[in-house]
Amino acid sequence: MAPRSSKRPLNVVLMICDDLGYGDLGCFGSKLPTPNLDRMAREGMRFTRYNGGHPLCSASRASLLTGRYGTRMGVVGAFGPHAKTGCALDETLMSQLFKAKGYRTAAIGKWHLGGELPYLPTSRGFDSYFGLNWSVDMSPKTLMRDTTVIEENTDCSMLIPRYTEEALHFLEQDNAKPFFLYYGFPYPHDPPDASPRFLNKSGFGKQGDAIEEIDWSVGEILRTIDAKGLAKDTLVLFTSDHGPWYQGCPGNLRGRKASTWEGGFRVPLIAKLPGAVPAGAVCETPASHLDMLPTLAALCDLSLPAKALDGADVSALLHGTGKPIAERTQIYFSPMSKGGLQPHCIRKGDWKLRIAQSYGGEVYVNMNEPGQAHQTAMLAVPELYNVALDPAESYCVANLHPDIVASLSHELDTQLATFPQNVQDDYALLKETVGSPRTPVSAPPLMPEPPKT
Repeated sequence: MAPRSSKRPLNVVLMICDDLGYGDLGCFGSKLPTPNLDRMAREGMRFTRYNGGHPLCSASRASLLTGRYGTRMGVVGAFGPHAKTGCALDETLMSQLFKAKGYRTAAIGKWHLGGELPYLPTSRGFDSYFGLNWSVDMSPKTLMRDTTVIEENTDCSMLIPRYTEEALHFLEQDNAKPFFLYYGFPYPHDPPDASPRFLNKSGFGKQGDAIEEIDWSVGEILRTIDAKGLAKDTLVLFTSDHGPWYQGCPGNLRGRKASTWEGGFRVPLIAKLPGAVPAGAVCETPASHLDMLPTLAALCDLSLPAKALDGADVSALLHGTGKPIAERTQIYFSPMSKGGLQPHCIRKGDWKLRIAQSYGGEVYVNMNEPGQAHQTAMLAVPELYNVALDPAESYCVANLHPDIVASLSHELDTQLATFPQNVQDDYALLKETVGSPRTPVSAPPLMPEPPKT
């Protein structure tokens, strides 16, 4: 970023939606009414090649808050309401780093990284918590304050207004200390909903109503930050955990939530900090949730965790004129595989190599026929896509670049050797399960015919 004139520590407001697609906002090409987020983009920076950490909720949020793949800590999908575990207790969350630096910290909204006491936000560096721990399609719908259930079956249509009120109350408190606010919107996750003020008003059904109410909430937060005179000292970030589920728009990208096509991974990111982040800027350099912790640590002078990070400090991108970031890799793990531990793809710069794909009917969404197991098979012929020229992953160019295929395959093997043994074991098992070479490009792999007797 450009140098800040203020000497005050930097405040951070990090907002994350549930299942918001890359193409769901006006500033990313949608016709949905999102005036506040569009204004935030005009006054800040819009990232067009930013990825979540995983195509399912808990694993992506774990990567955002730790800077490490969820698969390193046993977070491979989404925790249910009765899960006894959560994000591993020996992992360091960015909230703990902010807390150690003397920040006021609060978590509001969806948490989804463990419902038992040791895994709750107030045990992981947050001073307070107010929210519904898991997704709105899960039951019971227990609203919590800190560690206490205050409503056994809350009205989910009123969550965004209540979360907004809580967020504004936090922002309006004495700001002698710097603050970190983590705000997890409950929508537009299926089934989407909205309060009476927004229900049936967007013209785009309940999905659009929920997104319009999210936009209103963002506007209220920005207005309060401005009214308190905190704008030049507060970095505001808005993103999503992964791509859209059944409804919603992945833009011009292929795939949806739970898939390893770009539509499952690429999400909006908007960053606003007047006087430091250039207004109206667009960043086309690849980055991901894995980079959020090391980037905020650099900007806020936080100590880094002891464990090695998978992300990197990309704060130079916020300059708008900073030096190009060296090409880095991202592995795309699939929840639609044996135990959710197996990779489908590796991306480096503009190139994305697809080495495996789920079969048994699953391509775009996490649905299977009753009793049918999610499985993955290696592609007999790997697929290579240039996601800068071909974001829809429509044209496989593996035959034109065998050197890139070999290089990325080797890099995937090298990186996976650093993962826990169970991930390595599942990768070895995947390599033994090879689809038929008759599989059409981009199709779920046909399974080899049994040998003739």
